[in-house]
Amino acid sequence: MLAGSVRAQPVVSLNDTSPTLDVSTASSAWVDPDGQAGIDQLAGGRPGAAFVPAGDRAVYSLGPNAALWLHYRLSKASDSRQDWLLEFPIPLLDLVTVYQRTPSGGWTSKTAGDTVAVSTWPEPGRYGRFRLNLPDSGVHDVYVRIQHQTEISIPVRVSTQSSLAQRLQLEYLAIGAVFGALVLLIIACAVQSWIYRDRAYGWYAVYATIMALVVAAWTGLAGHILWGNFSTWNNMAQGCLAILGGGSALLVVHHLCGPGPRYKWFERFAYRTGVAGVPLALVYLFLERGSGVRLIGVYLIAVVLLGISRAYMTWRRQDIVGFWVMAAFTPLGLVTLFTVTSIFGLYSVSWLSQYGLMVALTLEVPLLLIALNTRSHERHAVEAREQAMSSQDALTGLLAAHLFHDRFKQVVGRAQRHQEPAAVVYIELVNYRYIKKTWGTAVAEQSLLRSVIKLRRILRDVNTVGRIDEARFGLILEGVASRSPVTELAARLIAAGLMPLKGLKPEVVLQFHVAGVLLSERLGSHEQISTALGDLLHSMASRTRRPIRFLEPESTHPMPLDTESALDSLSSGPQAPQVLPPPAAAHAPPHLRAVKSHSNR
Repeated sequence: MLAGSVRAQPVVSLNDTSPTLDVSTASSAWVDPDGQAGIDQLAGGRPGAAFVPAGDRAVYSLGPNAALWLHYRLSKASDSRQDWLLEFPIPLLDLVTVYQRTPSGGWTSKTAGDTVAVSTWPEPGRYGRFRLNLPDSGVHDVYVRIQHQTEISIPVRVSTQSSLAQRLQLEYLAIGAVFGALVLLIIACAVQSWIYRDRAYGWYAVYATIMALVVAAWTGLAGHILWGNFSTWNNMAQGCLAILGGGSALLVVHHLCGPGPRYKWFERFAYRTGVAGVPLALVYLFLERGSGVRLIGVYLIAVVLLGISRAYMTWRRQDIVGFWVMAAFTPLGLVTLFTVTSIFGLYSVSWLSQYGLMVALTLEVPLLLIALNTRSHERHAVEAREQAMSSQDALTGLLAAHLFHDRFKQVVGRAQRHQEPAAVVYIELVNYRYIKKTWGTAVAEQSLLRSVIKLRRILRDVNTVGRIDEARFGLILEGVASRSPVTELAARLIAAGLMPLKGLKPEVVLQFHVAGVLLSERLGSHEQISTALGDLLHSMASRTRRPIRFLEPESTHPMPLDTESALDSLSSGPQAPQVLPPPAAAHAPPHLRAVKSHSNR
């Protein structure tokens, strides 16, 4: 009966007109529960090896010991000039061995899979490929032995060498484009993090690196290029990197969404779930394969649900970042769930389960970068406003008092060392307290803003202006050596303050008093000059007719009497007798001594 079933198995005809054939259902299959059967026993008709036709999209659960045997009968057309290869286009396959007849009637075997080094494969690549020995147009038996510890459906193809080479070029072109974009993104984020000193871009570069490694592992590219000689890590890399990628994705979502006013417990739970990715990835390395796959499935499902929920909650509170995170994370979450179902054997392996992750990442990474840029700009704007509050007055936007006095001190220092001309002016809104008491704080603050606007209109951009008190402004005019420019500016300001705005309710006029000093006329420390200007403003009456005043120049000190006598003796010559001043001269009035000193000079 076994021989009859084998003879009834259909023969797959290989013709150059059909360069690629899906032979997943063209074989007969048998599961060896102990995994002890050999090729000689099966070819010789081992009792109990009941081969049956392989089902369409069949899912096999082999476990750690069982082995799946597939039997193919292949016949190459007489006019075929191509070399044919048997493919297993699934990078996650643990071990596959292909047996073919030798000319002497024996059997030869070749092995590939994650549990052996890629460099030892007969055709190194992303997945197992085996060259078929078809010397003539007769019927040839090919046996395949497969071991895989978890549930899996196994696609099998037969292709000509030329068609396979062309398809591989297209596959590597697509994968290379995706990886090139990811590498450019990683470099750009790293550079941006270094330039702007923003750690968020650095962590995003780390996340993009992890996701690039995840795609490389799941597509078989990493096993082919990066760690082809490390079979143990090649077998564990997919699961370990999948857990790390899921945890890092959840942490990125947590960082972008930020804290919300509600559901604090949910945010803490999502954050801790993301952090748990690192220890769970280490635990996976020591678990039995079946338990490890279940761990991956449960963790990734939790990551998808928590990530989408956090993005939706952020979007609900009218945050545009939540929309971008939702748009980026939803396709990745759906593909992840689809991949998990294929890992559990609930769905057969398809193109979407193999390359859907790469497509989803192509959409997810740029969209998350948009969300990161939006959040980063918001944070930088807040930091800029915070820095401005320390250097500028919050209401008027003028320099803060401490910065104005620093510049005041610098100008006084230059005037003392290099005689650089400059003028310092204090301006006070005299009726500010009356406005605040009569019409309230809002109108008083509006009056201050109007004062600043009028100041800006009459000053140049290079002039230094600061708010040094509640209703007092300071002005530094460098390069001014006379009082005329200061008087002109002050007069224009006073006139502008007396003209209320058209349609302003209430009609509030602004009354200014101006006190100024020329540093070429009066020198001293900036504290002394500032105190003198403040005293001058306080000395003005509210209804004064002289609202513009200057500090008087420093008066000339009288010369000592002994110096006067020496000068008189020098002016009279060596022959003139020395005339001493009478004792009463020492008690003369100061103004007479000053007149005498001036006449002598």
